[in-house]
Amino acid sequence: MSVTAALGFVASGVHAHIRKEKRDLAIVRSVPLATGAAMWTQNRVLAAPVVVSKRHLETAEPQAIVINSGIANAATGAQGETDAIATADRAAGLLGLAPEQVLVLSTGVIGAPMPMDRVLAGVDAAAAALSPHGGDEAADAILTTDTHAKTAVSHGGGFTVGGMAKGSGMIHPNLATMLAVVTTDYPLEPGEALEFLRPAVDVSFNSITVDGECSTNDAVILLSSRAAAIQRTPATDEAFVLALRTVCSELSHQIVVDGEGATLVAEINVSGAVNAAEARAIAQRIATSPLVKTALFGHDPNWGRVLMAAGSAPFNGGYAQLDPALVSLSYNGTAVLVGGAPQDVEPNVDGAVCTIDLDLGLGDGRAGYLTSDLSYDYVRINAEYRS
Repeated sequence: MSVTAALGFVASGVHAHIRKEKRDLAIVRSVPLATGAAMWTQNRVLAAPVVVSKRHLETAEPQAIVINSGIANAATGAQGETDAIATADRAAGLLGLAPEQVLVLSTGVIGAPMPMDRVLAGVDAAAAALSPHGGDEAADAILTTDTHAKTAVSHGGGFTVGGMAKGSGMIHPNLATMLAVVTTDYPLEPGEALEFLRPAVDVSFNSITVDGECSTNDAVILLSSRAAAIQRTPATDEAFVLALRTVCSELSHQIVVDGEGATLVAEINVSGAVNAAEARAIAQRIATSPLVKTALFGHDPNWGRVLMAAGSAPFNGGYAQLDPALVSLSYNGTAVLVGGAPQDVEPNVDGAVCTIDLDLGLGDGRAGYLTSDLSYDYVRINAEYRS
């Protein structure tokens, strides 16, 4: 049930005819008074729903989210904001909420105007269809080039965390086109949600890439219905942190597996860096290198491309530190380079998963990244995106 697995949530997904043949508008709502937070794309070209929703979060606790697929409502000028506001107003009126308590998310084609007659009719239909069993329909309605819905649930001691996400292409931090809604009945206090959400996002949604492209619409929202009847303790907080991280990690992993045209998932692990920030810069550079990604598609352990990328990782106005004489590199557990010396072996990279471990031998900084290969189909899918 994904976003309705936790107590107190209802959801729906309907076909508003924004897209031709599939569900394309969803609502998620907490029935009890909720608290929540969001993290947003860092792209300078912010979509209208992001602008409006950020404004709403400054004045009210979020209680409901309206999400449409098919059109991103980005680069749509003043009319785009007017349309996002009208969407929130319509939902608020139907749900008995203030407009500021409604967040709006959109995903799809950039620069296209919103068909507001269909959007508002879809809001009407989705509000009428809200149900504790509507999580799967909501998860289906937010998809674009995804091949399947992405959901995850984790149960703690007396509480639940559930989530749904969409994302397949235009995936890269900050906030990999990616939307995610995570719900919980864990009793968070107002103002607390962001301090739990941020670290979970940093090791999940902000540590994946498909194509190095940062969307105009990316968002991750956490809502707590506060409906779980448990007594909070430091131990239950730790359990909630783990459950939240589990859901975010599972959703982000599903995004990479379903990357546009992807045939392989690669796990990049960097250790031995001077510090964690430099390790992350190097891991990200490897994960986004077209040469590394095309070699992965060909199941070719061309490890020289990994070294090339690692040695040219932008950091602090220059490149992250690396000494070629200290570097060790493995593919799927087989060492191809040890202390800068080639090992004259050919690792097996025929499977659907490839693990690349790079040890810089300089310090204790470490970081991980998930990425996919770059295939012929990725080019085809994006060449035909508006067809």
